Amino acid sequence: MITVILVIHLMLAIALIGVVLMQKSEGGALGIGGGGGGGGGFMTARGTANLLTRTTGILAALFMTTSIVLAILSGAGKERTSILDNPELSTPAPVEGAQPESVPSVPVAK
Repeated sequence: MITVILVIHLMLAIALIGVVLMQKSEGGALGIGGGGGGGGGFMTARGTANLLTRTTGILAALFMTTSIVLAILSGAGKERTSILDNPELSTPAPVEGAQPESVPSVPVAK
């Protein structure tokens, strides 16, 4: 189940990157998707911008949804503990037989 969602998540990430790269920049330069001029293309510049904006929003929402689902599934079946609930977990246990670290003496040149 997690593998399927992870594959969908990766495909959404790649699609989101592609759609964002096809959009025009604020400076008015042409994006990868072309546009510009009234060459009688399939869609007008405004229609293309609206389509890409809507597609970006949908892909972003799906990406966030799969992120949340993956986060929930990764913790499923595990005991939920907080480090704040159990202070003993926050300090490392002492190792038996370990000596405190001593600072080696450094000979001083005269």
